[in-house]
Amino acid sequence: MGKGGALSDGVVKKIILSYTYVAVWIFLSFTVIVYNKYILDKKLYNWPFPISLTMIHMAFCSSLAFAAVRIFKLVEPAALTRRVYLSSVLPIGALYSLSLWLSNSAYIYLSVSFIQMLKALMPVAVYTIGILLKKDSYKNSTMSNMLAISVGVAIAAYGEAKYDSWGVFLQLGAVVFEATRLVMIQILLTSKGISLNPITSLYYVAPSCLAFLAIPWLFVEYPLLKQQSSGFHFDFVIFGTNSLCAFALNLAVFLLVGKTSALTMNVAGVVKDWLLIAFSWSVIKDTVTPLNLFGYGLAFLGVGYYNHLKLQALKAKEAQKKAQPEDDDESGKLLEQREGDGMGKKGDSQA
Repeated sequence: MGKGGALSDGVVKKIILSYTYVAVWIFLSFTVIVYNKYILDKKLYNWPFPISLTMIHMAFCSSLAFAAVRIFKLVEPAALTRRVYLSSVLPIGALYSLSLWLSNSAYIYLSVSFIQMLKALMPVAVYTIGILLKKDSYKNSTMSNMLAISVGVAIAAYGEAKYDSWGVFLQLGAVVFEATRLVMIQILLTSKGISLNPITSLYYVAPSCLAFLAIPWLFVEYPLLKQQSSGFHFDFVIFGTNSLCAFALNLAVFLLVGKTSALTMNVAGVVKDWLLIAFSWSVIKDTVTPLNLFGYGLAFLGVGYYNHLKLQALKAKEAQKKAQPEDDDESGKLLEQREGDGMGKKGDSQA
């Protein structure tokens, strides 16, 4: 009874910790999205410079990651050669910079709720790009599910009260670049046995991302900022806390995926999206139409089914791994038995 009680307490503790990680990640992700919207929206803080905001985030994250790795030695750097860095990390940094630039730009033109609905296309983009880059195999059932998600998002877009084509183009571009980045991480890093946690990821990727963003910034935003420099004073509280939230979100991703799984983060992401839609409608007063909700509901079911299939595949993979040692043990026992029988027969012949 005592052992059973101890086991029960351990399971309860694990469940509470898992839900805590999920809650922290949802809160920080929610905060970063709403905070970015507040800064970039012309009706709110009115600082519509998404490249500059992303560069501030990258500079802040690069500095803290450098301090954690090189000064305080909290994390060991990965053993990356210059060749691996240039061929594997830099392309991921370029894709990440484009994804962040476009996704932050979309907040200027679209509501928070509608952006979350468009983000439901992420599994579709990842699966499609995975097939194109030969990292995933085509399956009729999976593609049908992807089409259902796409139809749901299309219905949500059709029902959007404040539809903006340029904003939709920016957000869809961000989804494509982010999906490509996720697939390229598997191809360029995971397949080579290179594993980076969020601190080392920021240590290697954030500086390259900052460098890539500097190129469009010089031509797109720097001239505008130069014109407004006399009337603008950098708010260290606003941009400092915003950057700190972005850095904390990366740590939360590490905790959530490291202590639970990537699938848990996907499921938590769905919960976060619904909360953001409710917040956007009730607090920011964005218009959410019944057709919006119907379309996103359809896409939500498709994403939920996709996550269910992934869970089943993970369970099957884990069961196969557990069965493998048992098969090896059985083979070993059978071999030992045969050797024993052989020794016995040899002894009989000598006798």
